[in-house]
Order: sequence, then structure tokens, then C-alpha cells
Amino acid sequence: MAGKVIPIQQEAEVLEGDHDAVSLMRLAVPITGEVRIKDGRLLDARMRPLRDLRISITDHCNFRCRYCMPKEKFDGRHQFLAHTELLTFEELLRLVRIFIDLGIEKVRLTGGEPLLRKHVEGLIAELKKLVTRTGKPLDVAMTTNGTLLKRLAPALKAAGLDRITVSLDALDEKLFQSINDVGFPASKVLEGIEAAAAAGIAVKVNTVLKRGMNEKEIIPLAERFRGTGIILRFIEYMDAGTANGWRMDDVISSAEAVEIIRRVHPIEPLEANYRGETASRWRYVDGAGEIGFISSVTNAFCRDCTRVRLSVEGSLVMCLFADRGYDLRTMLRGGATDEEIALAIARLWTARTDHYSEIRLSQTNRPRAKVEMQYIGG
Repeated sequence: MAGKVIPIQQEAEVLEGDHDAVSLMRLAVPITGEVRIKDGRLLDARMRPLRDLRISITDHCNFRCRYCMPKEKFDGRHQFLAHTELLTFEELLRLVRIFIDLGIEKVRLTGGEPLLRKHVEGLIAELKKLVTRTGKPLDVAMTTNGTLLKRLAPALKAAGLDRITVSLDALDEKLFQSINDVGFPASKVLEGIEAAAAAGIAVKVNTVLKRGMNEKEIIPLAERFRGTGIILRFIEYMDAGTANGWRMDDVISSAEAVEIIRRVHPIEPLEANYRGETASRWRYVDGAGEIGFISSVTNAFCRDCTRVRLSVEGSLVMCLFADRGYDLRTMLRGGATDEEIALAIARLWTARTDHYSEIRLSQTNRPRAKVEMQYIGG
């Protein structure tokens, strides 16, 4: 994993007796620290409840987008994780059940590119059998680049997938193919989007905006999805991971994107659907639907963040911009009980203070390791 993985409890004293796998596992379990619960909700140090779990199920991706996995850093010599290093579907399901007991209501499968993981529809089907503490079916979503979506959409729907978000950074073919850097056509991604919608899956489209790259695509993209029932969301270019050479000068702010659209198609703000929603919601005044803006750089939403991330190899990561994860795989494979794992997660969440996006501009000039995107998704 690019980024530091640390034992959950570094200060644990060495146990007496034989240090077999189980004993070593116990060294990773928090033996100090409180668990903060209010109104049945697990709260972190900034009083944010745990509600959403994002799971990266593979570090493989068939794109080499320059803002995420540029070829010069992820070329043919790049060593992806061995299959034995990935959490199995059985291990993932066990962890999700534990997280449900701790209060999560939503799971999002990410990558890398999650549709590259074989039999992912089987994992989705098993997840959809689970019920939250409030008695509702677990909400299961996915983020994908759409390359395999046309073929897999019917199976994903049959498995019970509730929602899917497709990344699409341009409609112009030459530009889009240069962004993904493998020559994959935007037309094929659009076919995947249409197939998912036709199958009855709720679809959103995400576009990362980067100055000098795709600002001229804002209006064409907005017009492509106006009136379709598919919500387009523009995302500010972020410094997730360390591979993309992020600079503040490259950021097109959401406020700027709003004004570009407003000059052509009047839009007005809407109320959030729920606390912690990542995108600010807007609607076309003429009734042509909704559009969203995710402003992690210029208008941070850390104060309402309810998300925790599980990396592809079983590290618990508290923030998209974290520099480390906490090793749950060792606990899973070392004999820990569900109760021990739940207590470890609860104590980690209670101690969570992450709010990087609120302090980004004071931190970006300092050297800082970060977990790379393909290990924890977006």
C-alpha cells in the first residue's frame, strides 16, 4: 500500500507467553481509549457519526488518467498486489456485517476499477441480503469508469445494485482518450451509462475539472445530461494521493463552474438531501433536472464527513487524504473475534480527528505522504 500501515495500537505491551499468530494479532487491538456513542450513533472526536463505508476491491485499473494513475508512475513494470493480499469476498462480507453493527447504512464499492474484480455481482448480491440496524436494506453503490458497464449492467441490476456513479471527464473523443491515456472512447462510456439507466440502476456522472484540461467540456457535458434524469456532478481537482502533481493553480472552483453554466442555462441551489452529502445540489430553472458540484478544495465539507474507507488489502483509512491505514487484515486472518474487531474499529473512529480539506492550503507546501487513490478509491 502506498502510504503507511500501522498497528492499531502501537503502545500495546508485549504479551507474556508464546507469541503465535493470535498473540501477535492481539498486539494490534486497541487496549486503551474510549468509545463515544450518542443516541445509538458511534461518534468521532469531531462528533461526526459513522454512516458510510467505501470499499476498494481491487488496485487494478484499465485507465491511466493523469490525475490519478499516470503512466510514468504506473507503467508496465508496476507491481499490483497479489491476489492473496486482497481481502476475499468472505472477509469483506464479515467486515461489512461488523460495520453494520456499528451503524453504517451505505456501502460503495470502488477501486481501482471495481468491475475488473471477477464475480463482483456475487459480492453485491450477498451485500444486498444484509439489513441495517434500522431494519432497512443495506444501500449498495459503485463507482466505475464505465468501460465494462454495458456488458455487466443487467447482472449488476439483477444482483441488486442500487446506484452507480460513472466517471466521464470529457465528451470530445480526442481529449477523453488523452485523459484516460489508453485510447478508450467516450462513446463506449456513454453506452455503458445508457445500459445502466435502461437496466433500472440510478446513475450519476462525475467529471473532475482541471484547468487547462477540460474546462471547455463543462457546457457540452451539462447539455448532454440535461433532461435525461441522470445527475451530472463536477468535482474540483484534488490532491488525493501523491502521483498526480497537484497544484492549486489547476483547480477550477465550483463557483467558477456554476457561473459558466449559469451564463448559458440558469440554475438555482437546492437543499441537501441529508447531512454529509458531498455534492451541493442545483436545479435548472427551466425544469431540465439537477446538477451537482463537489467542492472539497474551496468549500470543504469535513465537518459533516461520515465516511470511512477500507483499502484493497484490508487497511482502515479514516480520510481520502490520509497518510496511513490501520491493519484489519491481520486481525481477520489471525483469529480475532467479531467483537474484538468491532471494538478496534469503534476506538479508531472515536479517536478520528481528520479534516484535511479544511487545512489543505496550510499543508500543501509541506512534504506529506498520502495513500494513493487506487488503493482506497475516490
